[in-house]
Amino acid sequence: MPQVDLPKGKGTMLRLDRRSFLGGALRVAASGALIPNMELAGAVTYPNVTGKLPEREHILFKGAYIITMDQQLGDIESADIHIRNGAIIAVGRNLVAPGARVINAAGNIVTPGLVETHWHLWTALMRGMAGDEPCCGYFPTSAKVGNAYTADDMHVAVKLATAEALNSGITTVHDWCHNIRTPAHADEDLRALRESGLRGRFSYGPARSTPITQISDLEHLTRLARDWPSSSADNLLSLGLAWRGVQYLVIAPDGTTTFNPIPEAVFKKEYDAARVLGLPITLHCNVGANFDRGHVATLERLGLLYPDLNLVHMISSTPEEIAAAVKAGCSISSTPFTEMRTGYGFPKVQQFLDAGARVGLGVDTTAIAGDANMFEIMKGIQNVTNATAMSEYKMSARKALALATIEGARVMNLEDQIGSLIPGKRADLIMINTNSINLGMFTEAAHMVVSAAQPANVDTVIVDGRILKEKGRLTAVDVRAVIAAASVANEGLRDRAHWST
Repeated sequence: MPQVDLPKGKGTMLRLDRRSFLGGALRVAASGALIPNMELAGAVTYPNVTGKLPEREHILFKGAYIITMDQQLGDIESADIHIRNGAIIAVGRNLVAPGARVINAAGNIVTPGLVETHWHLWTALMRGMAGDEPCCGYFPTSAKVGNAYTADDMHVAVKLATAEALNSGITTVHDWCHNIRTPAHADEDLRALRESGLRGRFSYGPARSTPITQISDLEHLTRLARDWPSSSADNLLSLGLAWRGVQYLVIAPDGTTTFNPIPEAVFKKEYDAARVLGLPITLHCNVGANFDRGHVATLERLGLLYPDLNLVHMISSTPEEIAAAVKAGCSISSTPFTEMRTGYGFPKVQQFLDAGARVGLGVDTTAIAGDANMFEIMKGIQNVTNATAMSEYKMSARKALALATIEGARVMNLEDQIGSLIPGKRADLIMINTNSINLGMFTEAAHMVVSAAQPANVDTVIVDGRILKEKGRLTAVDVRAVIAAASVANEGLRDRAHWST
């Protein structure tokens, strides 16, 4: 069995036998729940490790500190929220709801569910695998290991990612899937997304190894769009295109990367197909200070900017490009920790906001971000913004919270459904328990959420009226089984990809 060499100080190496480690992980799982079928060379079939989603409940939260994120309602102390049939019925004090299940929320903060706007969920099986040398950085690793993914691996990866999302208080995700090697890979990713109970968008994209001269599988995308009601999880999910744009990252065997132009016959065919199908389009563009320059300018010159286009990163964007994107009505997604970790540069969120853009935040990939912690992302973008402006006051905690709630909802075109807690919207919300050492005394709620809260403080998560986390535990996910399945899948991927660091 292959081993991994892990550096442990200068001049020494710690050797870790992955089989022994994996055996320990599997012993933690429920007995007999995870015995993979390994009859096919390297392929692994996994059982369903997610339980049935709970029914939508009739609920009355009592006595919470509610951050509604609505300009008119504002914050309401010692307040109640009435939920029925997946919708918010009322928000205020001294509400009465005969027959409702009453949840004592005194001493807790209730906010809208956190909205994530750009995440490659399929990369969850590569957490921490991006190395510190060009040969094994994120891009060569994701390309090499991504080539080894089976459809089952996609399912297990998204199981892991969605469980982490719910645990972290994320209620909406944008699953930007650029490892669709076969239709089955897309189907299994989507199946796990449906089973999670999350709200979100599934954006369909070609695998990283797909030549830039090859058009995406538009026939399968069209079939998905035509049959979408059967995949939408009761309208919780929507479909989009993960577009490569007009120039795309090409990875050489030695790990070096270049952005090469995509033939017009390819990018226009994909773009036009999405527009005809009425699908929102998202692409990576102006990726870093020294990468993918001029992408937005080219899109503008070609007349391809439009309101349903979501632009991700935008680090190297000029003021003129930002203005063009805003004029066209495009939204922007920033993923601060991956942008900084990969050396792209500092996020330009405040510049986007100053220009009038719709801006949301994203996880991007836990292969380099490490985890899916939107609290950390909010805190990080506030700190980066203030540091860049050399001002303690440039971005407030409440603005950072807005980016992860109502502003994120606007980026996802869901602001009429979620992002704030007002009657008539869908019931996507989280309750944060303040009775913990890192929160302790109650001071200013928005500051507590952005600067101090952690996923461990999320007591309750509700998506569309379903309680998916309660008293700190996921209600429809066997966490130990998911982790053990991910361990099996990671082992198989490492072996098939001949991956080592």
